[in-house]
Amino acid sequence: MEPEKRCRICGETRPLEDFHRASGMRDGHRGECRLCYREIARARYRQDPAKSIAAVKRWQQENAERLNAYRRARRELPEVKRQSRDGYYRRTYGISADEVDEMLESQNGRCAICGEKPERLASMHVDHDHERGHLRGLLCLSCNQGLGQFRDDPAMLLRAIVYLRQRRSA
Repeated sequence: MEPEKRCRICGETRPLEDFHRASGMRDGHRGECRLCYREIARARYRQDPAKSIAAVKRWQQENAERLNAYRRARRELPEVKRQSRDGYYRRTYGISADEVDEMLESQNGRCAICGEKPERLASMHVDHDHERGHLRGLLCLSCNQGLGQFRDDPAMLLRAIVYLRQRRSA
């Protein structure tokens, strides 16, 4: 049977995992459950937000290495990476990560120009018309930069093709 404890605030008996750890307590856990503690913390914050904010900043400064290690590890979690990608696509292009995945799937996971398959999804770039704003497809870094260097100008690209064909060594 899983160990339980009675909360000193709400009086409910809950599993021990519903209580924060506290080394000074006999059973190694705080006297109030996590839900009650959260309410206490909220009330304390509402009473004096500046004090709570200062305490957090002080802790962050005193534990910078620990905080940075936690943040690095968290950024590597698949669900956090997905959330970050989704936020980027929504802010930048007004579409979701799911829509980008659908675009990639419709291109068979390959660049729309050269047809190469990227080693990682992050290597694919959303190509869009800078004047009209509509999306055209997903490109590898090289193709995306190539279009950018030619300023998305079809006439300039055609001149480049003519140049290459004229100067091709036989």
